[in-house]
Amino acid sequence: MENLLENIVLERRTEELNKLNAIQIVNGIFSDLMERERDILTRRFGLDGEKHETLEKIGQLHKLTRERVRQIENASIKKIKRLETLGESLSILKGVISNLLKEHGGFLRRDFLLDILSVMILENDGKANINNPEYQKNLQIHKNRFSFLLSKLLNDDFDVVNNSNHFNTSIKLKDGSINHFEDLSKDLLSVLENLNKTLSTNELLSLVRNLESYKIHQDKIESSEDANITSVFKSDIFFDDAELINNNKGIYSLFQAIKDLEQNKFGHWGKVNWQEIKPKTINDKIYLVLKNSGKPLHFTEIASKINDVKFDHKKANPATVHNELILDNRYVLTGRGTYGLRDWQNT
Repeated sequence: MENLLENIVLERRTEELNKLNAIQIVNGIFSDLMERERDILTRRFGLDGEKHETLEKIGQLHKLTRERVRQIENASIKKIKRLETLGESLSILKGVISNLLKEHGGFLRRDFLLDILSVMILENDGKANINNPEYQKNLQIHKNRFSFLLSKLLNDDFDVVNNSNHFNTSIKLKDGSINHFEDLSKDLLSVLENLNKTLSTNELLSLVRNLESYKIHQDKIESSEDANITSVFKSDIFFDDAELINNNKGIYSLFQAIKDLEQNKFGHWGKVNWQEIKPKTINDKIYLVLKNSGKPLHFTEIASKINDVKFDHKKANPATVHNELILDNRYVLTGRGTYGLRDWQNT
């Protein structure tokens, strides 16, 4: 399907977008199922945006054994696969996923792919406003439904990369090789380890392009078609600049897929176990907030910023923040209740 992805995104073709809508697709293929079959699949795969339910819990609701629920689940999926209209129902989705994979070097982290597909539909439905209270719910419904369609009905068309030492759960083109991604990931992590510092997305892109393994595999990573789907990446789901992501799809896909690489709340990349990537203590959070502010802050401002950033569900108490600032020699008092980093004095 030539330029299907770009045509759908740029021209917002209603007919194709309707056929890409995960809610409509699932509702259509579920129409021939009995009510109990629909309910079991909906609960098992969280198709209404809820968490996936266990066989045991569903069995209790329907007064069935766990094994009987499993049998109904498997039989229902087989029934769907026998539908004469299934190929037509999934044709647009299959084509778009194929195009997305080719645009990203043949390989996409599953969650990243689900985000892209979901945003395409939410934007078309006018529901892409992240401030809308229903936004997260709608997003999760679409992601769970796209995940179900991928894993259960399109599993013969695409390969799932599971339990990899290098990558998060990802989707790749059928029988496609990802050796080039493995070579790049090893080299990238090795260089990053030696640098021992976080990098911005632009800095990380430059680092990758200077790797020998990138120069060897560049033609496999960079798409020759380079479809413009910038409008999709403008969603607040995606942290980085939309044009930056669109213009570097293959490498950006690598960043998303690498298991030991992660982006922190300020947009910087590093090893997943680094304190600046996943701050665990209140002191870690203080340091990260100050470093990214670039200027001294009052301890109450630091506490407020920690809570605004939402590193986790723990609230920062100003008094606790103040105590940490006093006790750690990485911080220096610059005014009444105001602290900066001692490192700044040496620059």
